[in-house]
Amino acid sequence: MNNQYHIIGLMSGTSLDGLDMVKCVFQKEKQWSFKMEKSETIPYPKYWEEKLRNLHTKDEKEIEKTSAKYGELLGKLSLEFIKKNNLKCDYISSHGHTIFHRPKLGYTLQIGGGKTISEYTNITTINNFRELDISLGGQGAPLVPIGDLHLFSEYKYCLNLGGFANISSKNEDGTIIAFDICPVNFVINKLSNKLGKSFDNKGGIAKSGTLKSDLLEELNNLSFYTSSSPKSLGREWVEDIIFPILEKYDYSDKDKMNTFCEHIGIQIGTFLKGDSVLVTGGGTFNNYLIERIEHYSISKIIIPNSENIDFKEAIIFAFLGVLKLRNEINCLSSVTGAKRDSSGGDIYLK
Repeated sequence: MNNQYHIIGLMSGTSLDGLDMVKCVFQKEKQWSFKMEKSETIPYPKYWEEKLRNLHTKDEKEIEKTSAKYGELLGKLSLEFIKKNNLKCDYISSHGHTIFHRPKLGYTLQIGGGKTISEYTNITTINNFRELDISLGGQGAPLVPIGDLHLFSEYKYCLNLGGFANISSKNEDGTIIAFDICPVNFVINKLSNKLGKSFDNKGGIAKSGTLKSDLLEELNNLSFYTSSSPKSLGREWVEDIIFPILEKYDYSDKDKMNTFCEHIGIQIGTFLKGDSVLVTGGGTFNNYLIERIEHYSISKIIIPNSENIDFKEAIIFAFLGVLKLRNEINCLSSVTGAKRDSSGGDIYLK
């Protein structure tokens, strides 16, 4: 069995910041190790940002057509990334972009098919990592804990602040639990957009706002936060639950942002009970948000270099592809609630 893998990881998150691309070399000896040789975020053109943001409202035919075009885009950007940086690449592993995620109803959809990417690039491609777990009764999420377990084992907690906050926590017996905590940038960016900003730079807008205790109380009392894991969040839950709550209060958007950051800090702080926590994802650059998390936590917050902040998820999705190629477990039932562990993903040979 091959013990070294040259692979590109592709990740597109719900916050629509752009496509994260990494070229990694994974090495298996006694334990897994990796080297990230190159990384880049490609911002979406306005056309694709709007298309991806609204695709869930379109019919099945339009979604299928867009998925094929999006797969071509991923293939084109991958080839440009390889050529520009003169990279050796044997595989591409792609998360795709999530359009639907309704695990309780038994379905999820990440567009940008691996077959299209493979045909466009002539490179073996792995994708569709969530579907098998959902068919086994799981949440299909979060998927990053297997990477946290093997690649970032020195940290008790790994916290990602992306469109949503998710956390992995390692137990003394070597097992791991993980789940989504609350929305983060999916909500903050929406409020920033209403103020004419694509995001809240360093949390300056939220910091200038005023905490509204009645709004905070309603957010903190949502039943999701007291439900047991496994559990995961998606766009649908925010649109059905969070946005209507925010809209019914006649407060300024900056006050809502301030209050929502407090809400995030409280919810995350609940789970950080000491030791060290590695914090990654775009929300790490929100200084005010980090300040509120630190206020409610007794864990030591560790923020890595900017490359690991931005590209940890893309690194791990590349790793999920490697594990699938080896037919090894890449999805943990202890995390998702599925009937069993599995090796999720579809492989499209060049």
